[in-house]
Amino acid sequence: MKFKTLVAVAAAAVLALAGCSVDKSEQSADRPTIRIGYQTFPSGDLIVKNNRWLEEALPDYNIKWTKFDSGADVNTAFVAKELDFGALGSSPVARGLSAPLNIPYKVAFVLDVAGDNEALVARNGSGVNTIAELKGKRVATPFASTAHYSLLAALAQNNLSANDLQLVDLQPQAILAAFDRGDIDAGYSWLPTLDQLRKNGKDLITSRQLAKDGKPTLDLAVVADEFASVHPEVVDVWRQQQARALDVIHTDPGAAAKAIAAEIGLTPTEVEGQLKQGVYLTPQEVASAEWLGSDGEPGNLAVNLQSASQFLADQKQIPEAAPLATFQDAIYTKGLPGVLTQ
Repeated sequence: MKFKTLVAVAAAAVLALAGCSVDKSEQSADRPTIRIGYQTFPSGDLIVKNNRWLEEALPDYNIKWTKFDSGADVNTAFVAKELDFGALGSSPVARGLSAPLNIPYKVAFVLDVAGDNEALVARNGSGVNTIAELKGKRVATPFASTAHYSLLAALAQNNLSANDLQLVDLQPQAILAAFDRGDIDAGYSWLPTLDQLRKNGKDLITSRQLAKDGKPTLDLAVVADEFASVHPEVVDVWRQQQARALDVIHTDPGAAAKAIAAEIGLTPTEVEGQLKQGVYLTPQEVASAEWLGSDGEPGNLAVNLQSASQFLADQKQIPEAAPLATFQDAIYTKGLPGVLTQ
């Protein structure tokens, strides 16, 4: 009980003070509100937001978008029951579904598979040219994020652990500031901040390389169990709009880049380049056995999340890994594949 109270208090602080912004446009007291937590990495989620597709498709609801800086903050908000939908990485999802958090939400969509859009960058002048040379150095990453998971995996590949370096918990913008000041030697982060780090540094490894080595990471979207059970038709509409955004990324990357650029403050040309660094599935692939699966048959994503949970437990980031059944139960397969491919 004490843990939940502390997390609820932290969630209130996150929402009020930690750089979150809330879109309150055209809110009406006469309509129920759908609360969506988003992040500013390039994804179809930002296309849906910028084009106001949910507002058009669900005119009987208020749509409240709240920006978060990391998946850990999104998890905290879910624990405090502040969100209905949220975008976060596979590592924080694995953590959220494991003890002690045991967050009651389900994975409802795959936003992207991490490629070169997440990477470990060493600062020019740090004297670091290989991962092995990070020993004793100051390295920053947002704790409990996919980048944190990938950093630990990269260290393990090189017979290092977090104890072998000075690991610092910083959000992406804070990583950039510390990097530019010379306060840290390297940082593992994601776009759009990642490209700014690269201007004064070089990649040591990317999440695309780690995926090839069996440690893939993803950006996922989740829905609260309570909301999904009461409003399954809203979840269907929301997923259809996310699928629509994936189609735009594949068929009209210029339009996709323009919408995303308006949300993250970059030029469409910059965003188009960033979109090429990630891996964006088609709606058909999202609803395949490799990822979400089909109605009543959760896909292989559950195995990926269980593997992440086991890795986090091995790294003593959580007390113990959750069983595979926990993650299979946490894949929202209702209506698949029809709802995404119709």
